[in-house]
Amino acid sequence: MAVSRTVELDGHIIDSGMMETSFRTIMEMGGSFEVEEFQIGRSKTEESYARLLVEADDEDTLQSIIHELHQNGANPADPTDATLEPAPADQVVPKGFYSTTNHPTEIRVDGEWIDVENIEMDCAVVVEDSEARSASEDSSGQSPREHGDNPRAYTKVLNAVEEGDLIVTGSAGIRVNPPDRPRDSEGAFGFMQGGVSSERPSESTIRKIAGAIEETKREDGDVLAVCGPALIHSGAREDLAALVREGYIDMLSIGNGFAVHDLERDLYGTSLGMDTEELDHPRKGHKHHIYTISEIIRAGGIEEAIEEGLVESGVMYECVRNDVPYVIAGSIRDDGPLPETITDAIEAQNAIREQAHRADFVMMLSTLLHSVAVGNCLPSTTRTVCVDINPATVTQLVDRGSAQAVGMVTDIGTFVPILAEHLFDERE
Repeated sequence: MAVSRTVELDGHIIDSGMMETSFRTIMEMGGSFEVEEFQIGRSKTEESYARLLVEADDEDTLQSIIHELHQNGANPADPTDATLEPAPADQVVPKGFYSTTNHPTEIRVDGEWIDVENIEMDCAVVVEDSEARSASEDSSGQSPREHGDNPRAYTKVLNAVEEGDLIVTGSAGIRVNPPDRPRDSEGAFGFMQGGVSSERPSESTIRKIAGAIEETKREDGDVLAVCGPALIHSGAREDLAALVREGYIDMLSIGNGFAVHDLERDLYGTSLGMDTEELDHPRKGHKHHIYTISEIIRAGGIEEAIEEGLVESGVMYECVRNDVPYVIAGSIRDDGPLPETITDAIEAQNAIREQAHRADFVMMLSTLLHSVAVGNCLPSTTRTVCVDINPATVTQLVDRGSAQAVGMVTDIGTFVPILAEHLFDERE
């Protein structure tokens, strides 16, 4: 006997591809559908609406289809409250828990929709009411969260789940709202509507990115730069340092290699043993990076090396001098590492997550693994630009769920200096 459920789609569902994706999902998963109502927006800004009756041969198939549609922004037409189950143990979620997308999400509790805080993909949703908050008060008697008596919902990664946390399970009482993509996008961020292309005019695209950064700063937003060591190797170090010094970058997310080669450039004039100006390899240049690590450790750390005058230029120098926070996340292949490198993977994830939740605009500059790591923590509403010589970097980022990322295929050593030039010209 066939079972059915009615879902609704609203917004720019045609331009964004939401309707087409929903149709395809239903058919590919063995279901069928009937369009019960369809209202088409007749202007560039007017939204559309559709109501679909989704049918399947059995309840399990229907639930699987509804789950996939839900990830795409299709929501039940007859919502009920979310199903909450306590976590049976620390780091253990109930079976059938709801795994989040990176889209803005709401949870229905006691007949009211509440926003899920700190949304990011692949998390559990914890719902906390006033009684639960009272129980979590610290020893001073002050609640660590000031949200009055209203319930709240927020994401938790699985390793942070605590026994007794009320976890959202199933698909009932959950509303996902993917960002709209209207037909006519204006303003500095209007260009951020496509995936990746090596055919776009570099100069005009970089000018638009500069405009987007300017607009972010005018709105008191925070710009996060996610950088790989290729940026140092390519000779863009001084321009990125200038962007930090002039206040265009508010946070830096890097790996041990980036910091080492930036510092190496100051101490020895090389990056991974190569002179980035003369493009030759000095004698013993291949040892410069390990010598650099040794000198920084001897000084007690990056900040200490700068304070004592050992390091006098570069990106890390400007971050310290201008109080720009940075996160150096370590990896299994790191030399040293530097004293500031976070070698605990979970601790590094949490530090990156804190940056990602603060960011309003993110530039991912020539680093595949770090871009994916940060992208996993970003909500889909965060404007993101990914620049790499390899188009596969952006493709993988989008495939992992960061569909908001706009890619530019170009040499990072070309991109950063031109970006800095445009930003500094606009300031004058």
